[in-house]
Amino acid sequence: MTETALREQICLLAKSLFDRGLTHGNTGNISARTPDGGLLVSPTGTSFGRLDPARLSRFDASGQLISGDKPTKEMPLHTAFYDTRSTAGAVVHLHSCHSVALSMMPDANGDDFLPPFTPYGIMKLGRVKLLPFYLPGDPAMGDAVRGLAGKRSAVMLANHGPVVAAKDVEAACNAVEELEETAKLALMMRGIEARMLTAEQIGAVVSKFDVEWDE
Repeated sequence: MTETALREQICLLAKSLFDRGLTHGNTGNISARTPDGGLLVSPTGTSFGRLDPARLSRFDASGQLISGDKPTKEMPLHTAFYDTRSTAGAVVHLHSCHSVALSMMPDANGDDFLPPFTPYGIMKLGRVKLLPFYLPGDPAMGDAVRGLAGKRSAVMLANHGPVVAAKDVEAACNAVEELEETAKLALMMRGIEARMLTAEQIGAVVSKFDVEWDE
C-alpha cells in the first residue's frame, strides 16, 4: 500500500469508528507503519470523525517528526507496542463506553480482562491485560506496555480505554471493535450464570487459529 492510500485508509476507518460511537469528541488516537518504516499518527486534539489525510503526523524510521501536525500525547503508548512487538503494523486507542465501564467494575480481572464468551474475542485479541489508571499522556503507560515484553497485543487502561496493536490498521480497528463488543456482552451478562467457552473450547480456538495465548 502506498503512503497516500494508507493516509486515506486511516482517516476512513477512524471516521467509521467515530460515526458508530466507538469513540467520541476528540478522543482516541490511531497510528500505522509506513512503507519506509516510519509512522503516520493522528494529531493531538483531533476528532476521528474529521481527520485530514494531509495533516497526519509523519515520523521517519528514526522516530523524528518530519511533517504534519503535532502528534497525539499518547505517543509513548504507540511506540511501546511498535518497539516490543515486531508484528505491529498499527495501533488504535479508543475511549469506548462499554470497555471503560467494565474496567471500573470491582471484580475486573487484571490478567484476563475479557471473559471468554465467543471465539472471536480470543482469535482477534488473545488475553487482554487490564492496566491501572494513569493520567492521560503519562509516559508510564508506555512503560507498563513495555513491561509486558510484547506478550499482549491488547491492553485496557482502567477508567480510560482500550489500546490494540495488530498487523495493519484494518486488523487493529477490527480487533478493538471486538474488544468493545465483548465488554458490552460482559456487562449485559452480569448477574447471570452465562455459559462461557470451556478450557477445552478455548484451547481448540487457540490451536486452530494460532492465537498468542500468554499464560
